[in-house]
Amino acid sequence: LDSRALKEILPHRYPSLLLDKVIQIEPRKFIVGIKNVTINEEFFVGHFPNYPVMPGVLIIEALAQTAGILSFKSMNEAPDDNTLYFFVGIDNCRFKKPVVPGDVLNLNVSIEKVRGGVWKYNAIATVEGNTCAQADLMCALRKIEN
Repeated sequence: LDSRALKEILPHRYPSLLLDKVIQIEPRKFIVGIKNVTINEEFFVGHFPNYPVMPGVLIIEALAQTAGILSFKSMNEAPDDNTLYFFVGIDNCRFKKPVVPGDVLNLNVSIEKVRGGVWKYNAIATVEGNTCAQADLMCALRKIEN
C-alpha cells in the first residue's frame, strides 16, 4: 500500500500521518509498514536541536497507525465519516534505541486477540534489524458524533 492507499484508510494527514507505506500484510495476522525518518520532520526542530531524536510517543503512534491499517484490512472494511479507530491502550512499552534522521523505521504489528471490538496487538519498531521500541497496543473502532 502506498501513501495514497493509506490515506483512503487512515484519517491522519501531514504532519500527523506517520506511515509512508505498507510492504507486507496478511489480514487477521500481521503487517509491516515503513516510516522514512527525515530531518525535515517538524518535531526535530525542538526534539532536540543539538541531537535530533524522534519522540518515542510518535514511534508508538506510527505503530498504532500501522495497527489501524491491519484492522481495517482484516475486517475487509473501509472507514466511514461516522467512525474513528481510536488508540485506547498501551502496555509493556519499552524504548531500546533512539531513532534519528535518515533511519528507515520498520513497523511490525501482529494481532494478539480481538474481543468486544477491542483489538490487541504486539508491536515492534526496528531500524536495520535492531529493536527501537516495543509495546502491546490496544485500539477500538468507535462511532463518533457530529
